[in-house]
Amino acid sequence: MKVLLSWLNDLVALGDDVDALADAMNGLGLAVEDVQRVGVPVPGIVTAKVLEVRRHPEAERVQEVFVDRGDGEPLHVWCGAFNMQAGDVVALATLGTTMADGMVIGRRKILGLPSEGMLCSARELGLGDDHAGIMVLPPGTALGRPVLEALGVVEDAVFDLDLTRNRPDCWGHLGVARDLAAHAAVPFAPPEPELRLDGPELSAAVEILDPDLCGRFVSIVLSGVEVKPSPPWMAERLARAGMRPISNVVDVSNYVMLELNEPNHPYDLERLGGRSFRVRRSRVGETLVTLDGVERALVTDDLLICDGEDRPIGLAGVMGGADAEISDATTLVALEMAWFDPVAVAATSSRLGLRSEASARFERGRDPYGIDRAVARFVELLRETCPDLVAHRGVVDARGVLPPEHRSVRVRPARVQALLGAAIPVEEMVNRLSPIGFTATVEDDASLTVQLPSWRPDAELEVDVIEEIARHVGYETLGRTVPKSTVPGRLSDVQARRRTLRQILYGLGISEAMPNPFLAPGDLARAGLPPCGLAIANPLVTEESVLRTSLRPGLFKALAYNASHRRPDVALFELGHVYRPADAPLPDEREVLAVALAGRDGGAAVPVFDEIVGGLRLARLVALEQSVPSDLPGLHPGRSARLTVDGADVGVLGEVDPGVLEAFEIPDRVAWLELDLTVLLHLVPDVPQWRPVSRYPSSDLDLAFVVPDALTAAAVEEAITQAAGDVLAELALFDVYRGAGIDDGTRSLAYRLRLQALDRTLTDADVADVRGRVVAAVTRLGATLRG
Repeated sequence: MKVLLSWLNDLVALGDDVDALADAMNGLGLAVEDVQRVGVPVPGIVTAKVLEVRRHPEAERVQEVFVDRGDGEPLHVWCGAFNMQAGDVVALATLGTTMADGMVIGRRKILGLPSEGMLCSARELGLGDDHAGIMVLPPGTALGRPVLEALGVVEDAVFDLDLTRNRPDCWGHLGVARDLAAHAAVPFAPPEPELRLDGPELSAAVEILDPDLCGRFVSIVLSGVEVKPSPPWMAERLARAGMRPISNVVDVSNYVMLELNEPNHPYDLERLGGRSFRVRRSRVGETLVTLDGVERALVTDDLLICDGEDRPIGLAGVMGGADAEISDATTLVALEMAWFDPVAVAATSSRLGLRSEASARFERGRDPYGIDRAVARFVELLRETCPDLVAHRGVVDARGVLPPEHRSVRVRPARVQALLGAAIPVEEMVNRLSPIGFTATVEDDASLTVQLPSWRPDAELEVDVIEEIARHVGYETLGRTVPKSTVPGRLSDVQARRRTLRQILYGLGISEAMPNPFLAPGDLARAGLPPCGLAIANPLVTEESVLRTSLRPGLFKALAYNASHRRPDVALFELGHVYRPADAPLPDEREVLAVALAGRDGGAAVPVFDEIVGGLRLARLVALEQSVPSDLPGLHPGRSARLTVDGADVGVLGEVDPGVLEAFEIPDRVAWLELDLTVLLHLVPDVPQWRPVSRYPSSDLDLAFVVPDALTAAAVEEAITQAAGDVLAELALFDVYRGAGIDDGTRSLAYRLRLQALDRTLTDADVADVRGRVVAAVTRLGATLRG
């Protein structure tokens, strides 16, 4: 938002100390990003008349221009612009002039002919952005005078403010002036122009079909309009505020918006079908050509301004249509000022990617009760260029659902002190709030009842009023306190475990992947998972319209990408969140670890997965249950298992189903580990127990058992451990075999037992005894020793 110093001083006497005003705005929370001084005269740039324009036969890009600065001595100037002719008055930077960018004008020769100055564009004069040609001044401009003085350009300062969303009032000069007046403790009386309705009754009727989106719609008819250029002072202010002057009617509309924060739209009444307005939601398939010449496809949530023949003529709160815009032939104007629902305007503007000065104000919230002042100000300003202007009786003020004009909130002085850390007298609170429109009344219990102004829709709660007190007391006067804590900063137990997990994965040479958390509609089904992902209501693109319920699709895409670039053997992990549908209003959000090892089967991946689980010291994560195909969708039915803790599922381990790999075009086998960290990271790991190291040698014993498929490896390992007793130092499953020599419905499990005693060297008889106990224990489970 660009704010002009001269404009502010028209509203309240603030003086001309630019730096002090910038500091005051920053202190009030109106962050000043930049201050630009405009209209500052450059000594040496004077008005001059073009005597002759001549093309040189050897110069294509420049021409010779002979000018007279009023002293009768023609000067020769080379110029690269070709938009002037003899008799034009232009701006001449004479020799020795230092331009705003630091360049010094000197005598330079081209083709042996000196240039005795430089002709200036609007940009070089600081009067606009145009630099395509030389700025031609109005005919009759006196010669030899400083250019800005001759044009009547006054010096000014432009503050570029970065406004937060909770200050909608400061999108107009009036709101900024009100804040600065309160800060400087100077009187502030906002302009209250009188609306003179001196014409016969003539109106443009208004019908609001959707009162929930249009709370107020005011129309007034103005006759005697003559479309012409705006006064120089208005055109200059609009240009400095970043708006292009167009005509007096359009410029007054923009001026009122920038001054009072009241967007409005003048329509040509003769081009308005039925000479009336209808406000309604768009219908399916409707389109509108907006003022920028673009045809917009509309949806049923868009609010339209239509004429009496139900023809769309404007996109409410965003931009007007091209059909009823003001033209040079306009003499009869229907002025519209309205209040539209901020959320609806924001949704339409965002969906269409159409941002306008009006939509920026509507979506932040504006004052529906400031329309009367804005209408009067519009008429007052337009009368300067249209002395025969007539404002007709018959003003229409249609109402829908409006926010209440009078709102109040209770403010407790104790709460003010608790939040601000300073004891502020109640009287001072009242004095700080009143100048900005927050009328405060002291109650019997010393609390305040504060009436909230209609131009501050952002203020709703007690804390909002306390913020206003803090702004105007001054944050710098409240003092600074550093919160003290008896607990030094450290990672929580969960954070420490998460960090340990990452370090383990990095140490095993597994790379971290960070796929997009949003999926395309078919990604879950391709991964063999139920397509029950939550659809996003307003996705940026269709390919990212589903919240993921699993990390698989993202990692599978990463594996496929690597495979397509001849990197089939990769190891990836992701620590991320998944979102599963739930009965609650919000989805069930879980933190999950997924590890994918491409180019390896489940058996080859087991040591790696053991390292991960062991590194976390989750000693309770040991119970493996064989799954059936329907239990683990997307994983190989015979090579996958479910991981549990105390009977509760915490993850899966196994090999990815070949059909899923084919769907993602992954050529090799993929081992998969998935852990629910929402559960596991909050478990308290068993305390590591110290175990003495034996000084005596160990003996290895290999045993293979043929076991039914229904018998889990976990049950076999538990039996071996109990039978071997204290001399069992290590136990490892090193082979799983199905095939020739093994009956259907069974498999061979081969284990390596490392036996070692703490107090002696084991004899052959000791080893044989352990072997016999182990074979007997496993045989009781229904297994047989394989020869």
